[in-house]
Amino acid sequence: MLSGYGVIGVDLAGSPRRVTGLCYLDSGLRCVAARARLDDEILVFVQEMRPRLIAIDAPLSFPPAGRSMRCCDEELKKLGLRPLPPILGPMKMLTSRAIELKKIMQSLGYEVIEVFPSGARRILKLPSKKMGASALRESLLKLGVRGIPEDVDEHVLDAVICALVGVLYLRGRYVKVGDPNESMIILPKPIE
Repeated sequence: MLSGYGVIGVDLAGSPRRVTGLCYLDSGLRCVAARARLDDEILVFVQEMRPRLIAIDAPLSFPPAGRSMRCCDEELKKLGLRPLPPILGPMKMLTSRAIELKKIMQSLGYEVIEVFPSGARRILKLPSKKMGASALRESLLKLGVRGIPEDVDEHVLDAVICALVGVLYLRGRYVKVGDPNESMIILPKPIE
């Protein structure tokens, strides 16, 4: 167990009109789940929980000029995962929002990492979205996460996965994909 560590997972929506899932995991993997829409609501949750780390499911940078994908996105594709290009359609709005939130969170003294819960699901052998929220919730409980609400939705469950990847990052059980001079995405190592 970690002592004194707390991680917030953020399943960020591209627009404040849509739900952003939030999850705080403490050192005992106890979950405090929330939903937000506005950036200020997300930041209030962060300030209330005071995490060591924030793990966000959203691109935290745009690709270099003339490219649609970042190196980390290309590496995810080579691993058989399917990231969306940060510059296309609604992803552009999501990426812009994530970049601004990251700046604010870092200015408040928080470490912020980019995670990819779809890839983490596969690595951690968690059920796919097709299997439903209850199957994913049960699998996360079996991994030791406690206190996930029974009426949980996919946004909060993705936030739980983000937070769990953040915990594994703090424990040194992660891999980085990407180019350190551009962008990095944190993926978990498989849990044995």
